[in-house]
Amino acid sequence: MNSPINLFEYENLAKEHLTQMTFDYYSSGAWDEVTLKDNRAAFTRVKLRPKMLVDVSEINLTTKVLGQSLQLPLLIAPMAFQCLAHLEGEIATASAAASAGVGMVLSTLATKSLEEVAKVANGLQWFQLYIHKDRGLTRALVERAYAAGYQALCLTVDAPVLGKRERDRRNEFTLPPDLHPANLTNISGLDIPHAQGESGLLTYFAQQINPALTWKDLEWLQSLSPLPLVLKGILRGDDAVRSVEYGAQGIVVSNHGGRQLDGAIASLNALPEIVAAVDGRAEVLVDGGIRRGTDILKALALGAKAVLIGRPILWGLAVSGQTGVAEIISLLKDELTTAMALSGCANLQDIDSTLVIHN
Repeated sequence: MNSPINLFEYENLAKEHLTQMTFDYYSSGAWDEVTLKDNRAAFTRVKLRPKMLVDVSEINLTTKVLGQSLQLPLLIAPMAFQCLAHLEGEIATASAAASAGVGMVLSTLATKSLEEVAKVANGLQWFQLYIHKDRGLTRALVERAYAAGYQALCLTVDAPVLGKRERDRRNEFTLPPDLHPANLTNISGLDIPHAQGESGLLTYFAQQINPALTWKDLEWLQSLSPLPLVLKGILRGDDAVRSVEYGAQGIVVSNHGGRQLDGAIASLNALPEIVAAVDGRAEVLVDGGIRRGTDILKALALGAKAVLIGRPILWGLAVSGQTGVAEIISLLKDELTTAMALSGCANLQDIDSTLVIHN
């Protein structure tokens, strides 16, 4: 077949490269997958109002997030177990991100260690953190991330327990014997169990992740290192205000790709309220459902500083490793460039709320 020319074609092709269990794990949402679908649908409900007769002979996509330069307003979202898609896993993803000048957020549950990934990363690199019941383990992860050169901690706050993902339960999701959460096995020997009639990841969360986490714990977390704190999973304006009050320098508006609370608001729909509530006191990013350059344009118009891309990166990784990830980034860059030119925006600073209207 011809090479894929958009992210949807990459997803279709990735199915041929992945086991059913892995594809379901990557692609599924919680329960009826209402929020999963609505993340995409939200972008179709926002329409563009392009400006005409603007000089768009040169398009500038560069920006900064928490002081780190990006060649386009894009970060790779934290995603677990990337070696299920390709042997090089997170190494390949980070290498592609480094070459393209986009950000990389590494998952706690990566299948390559944070030190290995740091060696190939450059530019913006954050470490995504789950707070474990074992505080010593959490402390060790933060100290390792700081020592390895990660520039921020991205704390996932929407997963005190794991959402019920029925495809994973049906498949009794677990990792093959040769794969392990690389950041955890060398600390405490933690692994994803095989659970009869249940998802091994859900069982892991129930056993290991701390569901008693509150705002006050953020003070303890910030005492462990000088790294700035980004909170991922905020969907309400009042929580955004509280995030800033407790020291967060960044917020990722996110519903975990529809994988946690089914029926939760689409990330794009939550974005304007959070941007207004933060009022410039922290940088606001968004993820969930972004598949086209026009989607990025709409997110920026609604106030996001940058976007995070998740599943499409995995599809590129599954199809052709680092080359596939690079192609996903390149497709989005090209589409965003075209969308900005057709909308009369030569620079990211030209993109504002007048560019969009909700249908």
